Amino acid sequence: MTENEYTQAVEWLYAQAPRWESAGKGAYKPGLQNIARLCDFFGNPQKTLRCIHIAGTNGKGSVSSMTASVLQEAGYRAGLYTSPHILDFTERIKVNGQNASRDFVFSFIQRLKEIPQDIRPSFFEFTTVMAFEYFQQQQVDFAVIEVGLGGRLDATNILSPVLTAITSVALDHQDVLGDTVEGIAAEKAGIIKEGIPVVSGEENPTVQEIVRNIAAEKKAEFIDATKISTDLSTDLSGNYQKKNIRVAVAIAEELRRQNVRIPGSALRTGLGNVQRNTGLLGRWYEFSRDPLTICDTGHNLAGLTEVFSQLNEMPQRKHIILGFVNDKKIDEVLQMLPENAEYYFAKPYVARGRNPQEYEHQLKKTGIPYKIFEKVQDAYLSAKETLTPGEMIFVGGSNFIVGEFLQNNLQV
Repeated sequence: MTENEYTQAVEWLYAQAPRWESAGKGAYKPGLQNIARLCDFFGNPQKTLRCIHIAGTNGKGSVSSMTASVLQEAGYRAGLYTSPHILDFTERIKVNGQNASRDFVFSFIQRLKEIPQDIRPSFFEFTTVMAFEYFQQQQVDFAVIEVGLGGRLDATNILSPVLTAITSVALDHQDVLGDTVEGIAAEKAGIIKEGIPVVSGEENPTVQEIVRNIAAEKKAEFIDATKISTDLSTDLSGNYQKKNIRVAVAIAEELRRQNVRIPGSALRTGLGNVQRNTGLLGRWYEFSRDPLTICDTGHNLAGLTEVFSQLNEMPQRKHIILGFVNDKKIDEVLQMLPENAEYYFAKPYVARGRNPQEYEHQLKKTGIPYKIFEKVQDAYLSAKETLTPGEMIFVGGSNFIVGEFLQNNLQV
């Protein structure tokens, strides 16, 4: 297989099934009928896996990576399935921190071309069954599976896990999941299975009660991670990771109750080496120290509130590069912008990316100093030219802004 053949195969996959990243709601196929038929076509590899299933509005990717890192440090072969990718498609599927091989991806895509035409899976359904197959082939001890969107109707919900977790619930993707936090909570809690314990990291009492009640209906033990007190830390340095650590610790403690051997040293080391063990990018990621440049993929109001709060705690004058997709409520984001900053707005490279010129009338009302760019790289180069010693750069607002920035600048 040549590099060109691999690229063509992945482009074929994109073309056959629109991605959420590109098409938004049009790429979402709720329900489990498609994924069930697709898994059946491949011999139901998911039935051979010992899975930990993790949902949430924010934090699910970090908690999934923390959990995989802890299991790896405990001596297990840990599969990790997350989305979206930042640099390369193969990031979505990892075993002990190593991306799925391109040879596997290429050969699996050839098999995808043989499926019955009436199944017509979404891109996420394709990648989900690909992950199940890879983890089966790699004979993982555990597969940590991050929910794509929602929970109840997400393709990953075909699993029969040993443990589920819900990190947090907030407004996001309302066009698909509903307009209320309560409704979204019910969707997330749709991953709870009969008799299978669920860890909850939600602090909102109303939302927590919804998850608790659904767990009771399913006779699933409800484990409240917010009650955990721990001195453990992680190399993921965002302030919001303190909440995620508690969920990861609760997951480890429940696995121990299921007779999974996880020494205290593995828990501490696993949490302390998440980036090294899993390659996770984009969570308060320090791209450089001179000038200090931070990237964060937080993109909904709850996530941006956490990120902007941490930025406001930093004394440096900031050069903030932001971009958004079409479903974000720009007016609400603009009310939260950190002070003591200059702003650079760019359009994410995906089809759903929103051109800043469309909301420039809102920018003018804020009175902030800003510039508009066609590409994030142009914004970054302008910020580097403008800043003075002791100032910093932040890149965020969208997974795709961060992804494009790192693709252009990260040496891999």
